[in-house]
Amino acid sequence: MSTTMQRPADAPAPATSSRRGRWLDDWEPEDETFWETTGRRIARKNLWISIFAENLGFSVWVLWTIIVINLANAGFTLSLSESFLLIALPNLVGSTLRIPYTFAVPRFGGRAWTGISASLLLIPVLLLAFLVPSGWLQAQGHATQMWVLALCAATAGFGGGNFSSSMANISFFYPDRHKGFALGLNAAGGNIGVATAQLLVPLVIIIGVPAAAVKMPVHEVNLSYAGLMWMPFIVLAAILAWRYMDSITHARSDGRSYMRSLKHGQTWIMSLLYIGTFGSFIGYAFALPLVMKNTFPEFLAAHPFIATYLAGLGFVGALIGSVSRPLGGWMSDKLGGARVTLAVFAGEAVFTLTAIWGVREHSFPIFFGSFMAIFLLAGMGNGSTYRMIPLIFTELGRKEAAQTGRDAKQTALDFKRQAAAVIGIAGAIGAFGGFLIQVVFRQASLGVSSAVNAAETPAEKVAVAQAMADWSIPALWVFLGAYVVFAAMTWFFYLRTSFATKRFPSLAHASV
Repeated sequence: MSTTMQRPADAPAPATSSRRGRWLDDWEPEDETFWETTGRRIARKNLWISIFAENLGFSVWVLWTIIVINLANAGFTLSLSESFLLIALPNLVGSTLRIPYTFAVPRFGGRAWTGISASLLLIPVLLLAFLVPSGWLQAQGHATQMWVLALCAATAGFGGGNFSSSMANISFFYPDRHKGFALGLNAAGGNIGVATAQLLVPLVIIIGVPAAAVKMPVHEVNLSYAGLMWMPFIVLAAILAWRYMDSITHARSDGRSYMRSLKHGQTWIMSLLYIGTFGSFIGYAFALPLVMKNTFPEFLAAHPFIATYLAGLGFVGALIGSVSRPLGGWMSDKLGGARVTLAVFAGEAVFTLTAIWGVREHSFPIFFGSFMAIFLLAGMGNGSTYRMIPLIFTELGRKEAAQTGRDAKQTALDFKRQAAAVIGIAGAIGAFGGFLIQVVFRQASLGVSSAVNAAETPAEKVAVAQAMADWSIPALWVFLGAYVVFAAMTWFFYLRTSFATKRFPSLAHASV
């Protein structure tokens, strides 16, 4: 159970004195008087700017999920495995950057780092706008084209790092009793960037192209527009962060907080569980347009509007997963994070099984509906797992204070810093899980690429691809097995009566 501090009515609320650079020297959100009179307003301001910047980060991160399925229209010829490589690279870079991005908040402050990380997004959009569609690249051989495309795709990973720094920063602004919803809203606002990009980019890159031409299998696209469209918003985000955000002084912890958090087994358990929630969300968000294009070509051929304008409806899953994240945090506040997380993994396993059925029956509605349910559950699981982390470290802090006699307030602050570090660590490992999804799909696609390359005529290539439309089934079986393992881990460590509920009772029951 979380506790709140009530300052006596005749006592003044702590001042939020600000030094040069908008640093807040006194910040006590657990004090209800301070929170109601001062803290809430400042926290909300920082939250909304953070959401805007993080939303752009996710939008840039997933740009190549749309670019890849349009490269053939731009004159590039890639195999299916090469296409998966190009969408895997931003995922890998983004997940790797999440660790240093988390360290950047205590080093530079949330305000400065939000502005810096937003500005870095100009690099991938400038490369996409001016290098990818250039005549120079078109004139190069296939090997050179792949190297350049891979480099440009990798820089989109800058957008993936923003999440960890944003979440770690916002976690300091809110009291424990509001963290679940605040972190869920921050994450959901960022995650919606995936859906935003997958909805808008396919429409923007065909501006000026005749409608009749767009319906053709191969048609003109303006890939440069996919980069140019984000530039004014990126500049605006950097300006807003620099002028209006704040940094909290006590959030400037040293590296010891991170090192101490690495020693807790709970850090690694929660990081693994986050693979099954956020890893699923971002992994499928990256892969689904390409998977659908190569699993149901006949359906997309019969529905050119879906295939061309809406990227095979891939954006719908990202939208569902984004808006369901606060729901997972809210349900965890009411029912207990571990219970919600267990239900999420059980549901993901069931709907992965129905997705396999959809592929075998060549039924796009069954396959698509199954993945929309998985996105819904993954989004809820993102909220529930992130709600669990502060509670776990609050319990660990109380027990250490009781056992060692340390000052309770200082111990609580130390473990709050560790919880913020774990949010960054789990975010990085969870995002790496998304990269693993790309790897598994790519391995499953190698047989298709080899068979298609062996075909001699375009008609034979199409026939081979259609005959091997069930190529994704082995990958889906791997994912189903992983969800079963994650569900077992959740029960064993956080719900098993003889062990877990005695250590972390607030995870299994509603947190007050």
